[in-house]
Amino acid sequence: MRLGDPVENVPRVGPIFAKKLKKMKINTLADLLFNFPKSYKDFSSVSFIKNIKINEENCLKGKIIDIGLEKTWVKKMSIITALIQDETASIQAIWFNQPYLMNILKKGDEVLLAGKVIIKNGRIILSSPVYEKVSSQETTHLGRVVPVYQESKGLTSRYFRYVLKPILKNLAEKIPETLPEEIRKEYNLLELKEALYQIHFPDSMKMAQKARERFSFENIFFISLFSCKKRVENQKEKAPRIPINQQIIDRFIASLPFELTKSQKGASKEILKDMDKTWPMNRLLQGDVGSGKTVVAVLAAINAVKNKNQVVLMAPTEILTKQHFKTFFNFLKNFNINIGLLTGKEDKYYSKKLKSDTIEISREKILEKTLKGEIDILIGTQALIAPEKKKKNKRKLLFKNLGLVIVDEQHRFGVKQRAALSAKNQEKIPHLLSMTATPIPRSLALTLWGDLDLSVITQLPKGRRKIITKIVTEKNRKETYQFIEKEIKKGGQAFVICPRIEANNEEDEKAEIKTVEREYEKLSQRIFPNLKIEMLHGKMSAKEKEKKMKDFRAKKFDILVSTSVVEVGIDIPNATIMMIEGADRFGLAQLHQFRGRVGRSNLQSYCFLLTESKNPATRERLKAMIKYDNGFKLSEIDLKLRGPGDFFGVKQWGLPDFTMALIKDVEMVEKTRKTAEKILKKDPELKTYPVLKKRLEAFEEKIHLE
Repeated sequence: MRLGDPVENVPRVGPIFAKKLKKMKINTLADLLFNFPKSYKDFSSVSFIKNIKINEENCLKGKIIDIGLEKTWVKKMSIITALIQDETASIQAIWFNQPYLMNILKKGDEVLLAGKVIIKNGRIILSSPVYEKVSSQETTHLGRVVPVYQESKGLTSRYFRYVLKPILKNLAEKIPETLPEEIRKEYNLLELKEALYQIHFPDSMKMAQKARERFSFENIFFISLFSCKKRVENQKEKAPRIPINQQIIDRFIASLPFELTKSQKGASKEILKDMDKTWPMNRLLQGDVGSGKTVVAVLAAINAVKNKNQVVLMAPTEILTKQHFKTFFNFLKNFNINIGLLTGKEDKYYSKKLKSDTIEISREKILEKTLKGEIDILIGTQALIAPEKKKKNKRKLLFKNLGLVIVDEQHRFGVKQRAALSAKNQEKIPHLLSMTATPIPRSLALTLWGDLDLSVITQLPKGRRKIITKIVTEKNRKETYQFIEKEIKKGGQAFVICPRIEANNEEDEKAEIKTVEREYEKLSQRIFPNLKIEMLHGKMSAKEKEKKMKDFRAKKFDILVSTSVVEVGIDIPNATIMMIEGADRFGLAQLHQFRGRVGRSNLQSYCFLLTESKNPATRERLKAMIKYDNGFKLSEIDLKLRGPGDFFGVKQWGLPDFTMALIKDVEMVEKTRKTAEKILKKDPELKTYPVLKKRLEAFEEKIHLE
């Protein structure tokens, strides 16, 4: 058998189970082998019957003295009762609605049983235990550390163990090792064949952990190798060298109505130095909410333009795109720079030559001016580069001399995409500056975006007031509402965030999850009948959502009740209240993002975290929001408490949970990175590592990031 063989050809599988496995995305033998357990149960300790513990899971060994089947016609239920005896005592085991067990378990069989021991009608009973006959062979399901898999209809953990054990016995030797011997020795990692066996059928919990460590290291190592290889390949590409025009930079900084922070200056310096190189910049600019990333992007843009290069900025939504256009216009209106806005719905053009500030202009005209080089900076959504399906002859966006691409909240914008924007005769690849307001912990950033250089803005601009954050319970909800009404009457506006649009089931109803629809109804009809309230949620069209945000910004209503779809980066200057229902259901990083939607002016702003949870750990976690206003600090806490699953882009890597857990370890991540760099430095083409090369190619194919 080979790893690429279809799963239906695997012994003990067949077409029926193959169909079920494929629904779990297990298509090949390799998929089956690398479908790792989600947890383990330690049944290695076998108790004597006399030592069993009531209301706990016990594992015991004994002989079946008697077994019988009883049918209860009232409930149409079958009950199998067996008397189990060892050298110390006896106990009754009961199974419900499993008549087929009569064909498996016989009087006189020696068995291992594990299950919860309960007292029923005065009798001690082993209820619906897991069973395994004792033989001369090594046990599979009991009497050892037992793997527990992600299950599906008809696919139990027992089934996975049944299928996998003979495969691992016969095939493990044939699977080629993927990690070089020097790496395994340096980090004391198990060999692949041993790790595969120990992760599925560990000799002990310690060995299960050793196996997990091996695969965690390997997974992070391959991401690091992938990132480092991308970085090396990037440096082979040609980019337009954009020298630092110190005169224009000094003039631009002098024109600002505020002083740049030390962080902004540091990030700007790193970006400008990268643009002065002959290979493409590939940099991610991280900045906390309200830290002033945009002005750094503008500084990079003006330096590019004054060196006779064009710039394109892409943002995820039209409303954010328009906000960027307005910001760039305000910063650059005195610098003789032509700016275009291309959204499809609202296309604008600014030039110093125009009599008015901006004019409406057709898409065709903007594309024409861009190709001729008459537009210096073009701002639009990523629809700019999306292929046109309906109109065959629709003109493609091309630049005369594109030097810099700026993307907002989109970190995977590769070389091919940048090349597609350039003119056909332009051989050089534009520089790339990505921006994000999502505070990403260092270990996670190194892992997931290791091919990007990082610039971080940690300081907030001077004069920015700290947002007052409070935890609100039911008993002080009323006074919170009174405070909100008072603030709105003073001219403020409020966001109210809810965890879901509508209750999904009875359980949600019982938990009293606040929904947008119910919350909107309650606030508009009972709590604030004299205020103007609107709602926003993900089921609305993009057009509807944009109109709501536009009207809110124009102060046409006072309170916006919304799900988590509230736009990242949208400025609502009059918004001074952020009220988050069910705050305990969100991660700290996301709560911080919500909080950043207010406090965008010099007005004092407030964030209220509403929770009904009485869990001390939950309360402690929320207290971090009061203690810290630094998004990076909160993201680190979030990573430790909740894992990396909530962070943007994590899921696309398809890493198992135990690898995700290791990402918290900055030291380990940095080790894998250094190891990857060392190998590529020694052998950039991986000629001496053929298995490693093949595995990396498969890995690249799997994640297809570009």
